[in-house]
Amino acid sequence: MNETITFTQVKSGIGSPEAIRATLVGLGLTKMYKTVTRKNTPELRGMLHKVQHLVKMED
Repeated sequence: MNETITFTQVKSGIGSPEAIRATLVGLGLTKMYKTVTRKNTPELRGMLHKVQHLVKMED
């Protein structure tokens, strides 16, 4: 398993439930096409799974 994972927000969270928008903020995604690199943990993977329709992941 890679030590880090990079992900980019490619769709807007507008119109999504509050929990989805809060997850995006928790991931550090506050704007469209913002790219973030984080340590690959099970907690992070769970958050990314919840918003997988809004982000693009790169290992």
